[in-house]
Amino acid sequence: MLYWLTAFSDGGDFFNLFRYITFRAGGAFFTALVFGFLFGRPLINLLRTKQKHGQPIRDDGPESHITEKAGTPTMGGVLILGALVTSSLLWARLDIGYVWMVLFVTVAFGLIGFADDYSKVTKNDNYSGLSARLRLLIGFVIAGLAAGWATWMHPADLQNQLAIPVISGLLNLGILFIPFAMIVIVGAANAVNLTDGLDGLAIMPAMIAAGSLGVIAYAVGRTDFTEYLGINYVPGTGEILIFAAALIGGGLGFLWYNAPPAAVFMGDTGSLALGGALGAIAVATKHEIVLAIIGGLFVVEALSVIIQVGYFKMTGNRVFLMAPIHHHFEKKGWAEPQIVIRFWIISLILALIGLATLKVR
Repeated sequence: MLYWLTAFSDGGDFFNLFRYITFRAGGAFFTALVFGFLFGRPLINLLRTKQKHGQPIRDDGPESHITEKAGTPTMGGVLILGALVTSSLLWARLDIGYVWMVLFVTVAFGLIGFADDYSKVTKNDNYSGLSARLRLLIGFVIAGLAAGWATWMHPADLQNQLAIPVISGLLNLGILFIPFAMIVIVGAANAVNLTDGLDGLAIMPAMIAAGSLGVIAYAVGRTDFTEYLGINYVPGTGEILIFAAALIGGGLGFLWYNAPPAAVFMGDTGSLALGGALGAIAVATKHEIVLAIIGGLFVVEALSVIIQVGYFKMTGNRVFLMAPIHHHFEKKGWAEPQIVIRFWIISLILALIGLATLKVR
């Protein structure tokens, strides 16, 4: 919205700053951060009032959670979404379709999570949310709309193409691209959701991934960068950097209250929204495979659940002491802050590897 202030610029004044994506990204970051600080505590107080018992705790989870986390309110993802959407609408160019596509996915998955959280807290039962089939069905519908939207906006030579990192190749998926993109978006949403099990565990890796994808979006949206790096040029995606910056600012504002011991949980409202956002950015920028590297921690968390469930159904035995894998380490005696910080370190390492694919050709 503030981009339109450039209409008052003669090219050498303050209003000219709003032409620059990097300036507006900085503005988006600080706006979302201040939003989180201003509305975090009032939101937590409201959630405590409305949620008599807080987030229902799994009775089959680590014993410490029942005593230490009981009564903590959930649905804190509303704070992240409020900061993210407000800041993006204020600082991004609203004539760029990719901005609206990513916002659409983020808010839509956030609404799925909100409905799921609301059902759980009103019934005080961790298993009374939306059914897994219904969540997946709605998620795939949203992802299908987003995938078709992104494909329509992509340049003709990139439509239905899967970019292969390092070798700078393109694989024509044809009609299979949209189903593939749907899996990327829904898979990312649910992977982040599975990771959200300890105080601060999901939000920092999500911010790291968003920052990395924001850098990629900025590079992909500039012809000079794409020519130098040998990557595909997707005009308009540079504006996604502003969305990513807003996500980081809103995420930090939320982490202020979610740091151990958490005063609020993001719930499915936040985790599904953040994961969907990461998947949507990857599809928009043609970096779906790189997302699997940058978001490798989320991939491992999801795989740990798939392996655990599959192996148990086949043999009646478990591979991990508990899944997702962060609970496995809890069962092994690791302290919660130890798990969280080590997983943050892993996320940062994977993000740097993912960014390195931009140059390694």
